[in-house]
Order: sequence, then structure tokens, then C-alpha cells
Amino acid sequence: MQLLETKELTKKFKNYVAVDHLNLTINKGQLVALLGHNGAGKSTTISMLIGLIQPTSGNIEFEGLKVNESKYRRKLGVVFQNSVLDNNLTVKQNIDIRANMYKNLDSSFKNKILNDLELSSILNQRYKTLSGGQRRRVDIARSLLNKPEILFLDEPSTGLDIQSRNKIWEFLNNLRKSIGLTIILTTHYLEEAEDADFVYVIDKGKLVEGDTVDNLKNKYAKDTLTLYSDHLKNIKDNLNQKIVEETENSISINPEDNNEAINILSKFKPLITTFEYQRGSMDDIFIALTGKEVK
Repeated sequence: MQLLETKELTKKFKNYVAVDHLNLTINKGQLVALLGHNGAGKSTTISMLIGLIQPTSGNIEFEGLKVNESKYRRKLGVVFQNSVLDNNLTVKQNIDIRANMYKNLDSSFKNKILNDLELSSILNQRYKTLSGGQRRRVDIARSLLNKPEILFLDEPSTGLDIQSRNKIWEFLNNLRKSIGLTIILTTHYLEEAEDADFVYVIDKGKLVEGDTVDNLKNKYAKDTLTLYSDHLKNIKDNLNQKIVEETENSISINPEDNNEAINILSKFKPLITTFEYQRGSMDDIFIALTGKEVK
């Protein structure tokens, strides 16, 4: 079910086009990743979608609502790249200030969020004394108090250790399942986009490609099978696949799928000493589409 849509969304700053006629469709319950290098237009797009800045042209619609309507904004939760919480207030004070902005707040849902994010034990600590992972969990809790339909995450994991990132994503994925939360994500960690339902790649403000992860991998990210052997000539003489890389004791090919890789391994088992099988990744997709790595 379609939840949010942009049509020809454009943002210009004087002569600079930050977002260029962007068309996005976000379906309910999806995790949608917006990928692009620094300056690609991701954060500007997010800022327009949440009503922080106005588009130069184009439209944004969310269940028939316009971005400047208060009912639209009440359906959103936002975790900004840089926290907006007060460093000198405690976690509880920061949470309560936000909670008091909403009428008929679901207190049981609020308490569940705090418990699931393991914040109950640090409610009386000042925000500035928290670790990076703790701060980010507080940011996320604050953004979810109104039980939004869409949660915007703008580079939520930057600078966090792997344990903190995993804990945050475990919580968010559970929430997606329990309440059907839709998440729009921008990230520098391309592995976070592996679990996305849909990925949009943006470059210089333009939409380069939009598709599922599986479809993008099929188009742009080849799996690589590397065979190590003391009998490479014998293997090459009987190999039907194109060799993409060769060293003194190895050859690499791009099998069509897992089955072909298994068949090749079975065929040459007596001749190979070992092998490596590397799946195509989001990094491969990104480089294929933009010509550069994420930095």
C-alpha cells in the first residue's frame, strides 16, 4: 500500500540544484534506503519530506496530506544526523519535554520503548554524560513517542560501534513487525541497506536507480568464485566461463548463481586446493551506479 510519494521534487539554492526532479514511492511497512555520497542530496530530500525546508518545485503527498499540514507532521518521527536534545538535561527530562507535546500519549508504548532500548537505568543521567550508543538510543526513543507511521533516520549509525548498531537495528526491526512502522534511512554503512525492502541511489541530486536489493544485485553486483590450484592450465582448458582475474595460482570468474558455482566446484574438485566465494554487495552496486565509493 502506497504511503508517501514525491513527484518531480526539486530544491535549488541560488544556482545550485541540490535535488533534481526526484520521484520516490514509499510503501507502508517498508524499510527504504536512500544511498548517495556526501552532497548527493539525501539530507536535503529528508529535510523536504519532514517539512524542514520547502521544495523549489514538485509535490510531496502522504496519504493525501500535504507536507505543510499539521496532521502530516504528526505522523512522522525523525532522528537527525546531529542530535537536537539538550545536553544539560537528563534523559527523562528530554523525553518528558517531547512527550508533553502530544495529546493522548500512549504511556504503555512509551514505557515499552524505554525498556526495549534499555534506557530505564539511565533516565536520571544527563544527556551529555552518555556514550554515543546511549545517546542514539535516546534520540530514537524520543522520535517514536507519538507512535509515528514513518520514521526518518538520517545517518543514525555514524560513529557507533557494531554492538550499538546491531542493538538499534534489532529494536527497529522488531518494531517494524509489531506496529508496521515504515522507515526511510540514509546511511554511510552500505551493509545496513542490505536488509532494505527498496533502495534508491541518488547522485548529484538525481535518481540514478531505484529497485529491490535482489534486483540491484542481479543487475550490478556479480558474485565472484576464485579457484586456487597447481593445475590452472588444465582448469582453464575445460572452463566455459570467462575469467575476470588471474594470478600465478588462482583464477576468478563470475558464476550466474549459486548452482553454477557448485557445479564448477564439483567439476574441478580433484584439481583445486581451495576456493573463495564472494557474494556481490551493496558496495559493488553503489560503485557501479555512481563510479565512487561512499565516504
